[in-house]
Amino acid sequence: MSAKQKIVKLIPTRTIITEYIAILFGAFIMAAGIAIFLVDAKVVPGGVSGLAMALHYLSGDRIPIGLTMWIFNIPLYIWGVRELGKQFGARTFVGFSANSLFIDLLRGEIPGFSGVRLHEHPAIVNLRHGDFLFLILIGSVLLGLGLGIIFKFRGSTAGSDVLAAVGQKRWGLKPGMVFMAVDSLVISFAGFVIHFKHLATDRPALTLTLYAFFLLFVSSRLVDVILDGFDYARSALIVSDKADEISQHIVADMGRGATLVDAQGVFTNQPRKVIYTVLSRKEIGTLVQVVKAIDPKAFVILNNVHEVLGEGFRGRI
Repeated sequence: MSAKQKIVKLIPTRTIITEYIAILFGAFIMAAGIAIFLVDAKVVPGGVSGLAMALHYLSGDRIPIGLTMWIFNIPLYIWGVRELGKQFGARTFVGFSANSLFIDLLRGEIPGFSGVRLHEHPAIVNLRHGDFLFLILIGSVLLGLGLGIIFKFRGSTAGSDVLAAVGQKRWGLKPGMVFMAVDSLVISFAGFVIHFKHLATDRPALTLTLYAFFLLFVSSRLVDVILDGFDYARSALIVSDKADEISQHIVADMGRGATLVDAQGVFTNQPRKVIYTVLSRKEIGTLVQVVKAIDPKAFVILNNVHEVLGEGFRGRI
C-alpha cells in the first residue's frame, strides 16, 4: 500500500463527506458573488468566470454564464488530469460543476427556476445604482470567501488553477505570474467588450475595468486569509540562563505547555537552554512580564502563528 493510500485510509468517511459539503457550500457562496452582484454590474473577475461573462455580454445576455464556464472548464479539467494526475480529480470536478450550476440557478437560467433571479431583487438593484462600491465589495468578499473555502477543503474550480499548475510543471512558470497574466488578459478583454458593445451606461468601461482589478485584489487577499488564517496565536523562543524557572511559570501559572531545547551559544561557546512555547495573543503581555521579572537579560523572539493543532487551541477546520 502506497503512502497516499495509507493517508486516504486514515481519513474517516464522515470527514470526506464533510469536505465535499464544504466545497459545495463554497461554490454556492462564490456563485452568489458572481451571479447576484457582479454580472449586471459589468465588473468581471479573472479566469474562466470572467471569460464566460465577457461572452455573455457579447451575445446580448443570451448565453448562460454558468453553462459557458462548465464547457470551458471541461477541456482544462481533462488536460489537468492528464498532466498532473488525480490531484485534479473528483473535488475539482465537483467544485467547478457546482459553481456553474449555482450561477445559472441564481440567475434563473435553469428551466423550472426562472423565477429565482436574485440579481433583480430591489435591494440589489438599489445597491447597483446607489452604492456601487459597496456592491462590488460584497461581490469581492463572497467571491474570495467561496473560493477560499473550496481551496481550504482541497477542492478547485479548474480554470486558471490548471493553467498555473501545468505551467509550473512544464515550463517552470511561477503560479502567481500565470494567475496575474491570465486574469489581466481576461479583465482587459471584458473591458474592450463592454466598451465596444456600449454596455457601460452609467460608468465608462475603463472605470469598470479598474473596479475589476480592485475586485481581484480584494478577493485574492480574502482567499489568503482563509487559507492562512488570522494570526490568532503567537509562538515564543526564549533564550535565558534561567530557562527552567521561566518554563515552570509558563506551565504552572499560565497553564501552557513549553519545550526546553538544549543549545549552545556561539560567542560564549557555553551550553544553554531555549524555551519554545505557543500562546494566545492576549497571553503575550503576561509572558513578557514573567520573563522580565525572572531574567531581564533574556532574549525573546515572538512570531505570528496561523494555525495550531493540539490541546488548548481550537482548530480552523
